[in-house]
This record gives sequence, structure tokens and C-alpha cells, in this order.
Amino acid sequence: MAVLKMWSYSKINIDNLKAITDLESKFGITLIAFSGEKIVYADLNKDAAKEVKDLEKKLGLSLVSLKT
Repeated sequence: MAVLKMWSYSKINIDNLKAITDLESKFGITLIAFSGEKIVYADLNKDAAKEVKDLEKKLGLSLVSLKT
């Protein structure tokens, strides 16, 4: 079981959201908030891993399987 540091979208409160959106408006940009998290990757068997890869290909994006 691998425990690694990974970035995920941040959970932010309304005050932080206001500060971010104010800066976005000021500069005409979009900011995305990330936070470092300790997560545990799911151990997938060969068939499950293939299904995830196939879905990634179909959707044109990357997926990360996490233990829940």
C-alpha cells in the first residue's frame, strides 16, 4: 500500500473564496486552489486497472484510484 503526497482541490471557506475571486477579477484570470494531502492509492487488480485505463482513454482525462 502506497501512501504518497498528492495535490487535490482545496476546501476553502467563504472568506478565502472571496479573496480568490477578487484577485481573479482584478487580473482577469482563473485561479485553482490546491492543497497537499496524504492519500492512499487503491490496489487494483489487472482487470480493474484496465477498466480505469479504458475509461481514461474514452473520456480523454486522467483518473487516480484512491482507497476510501
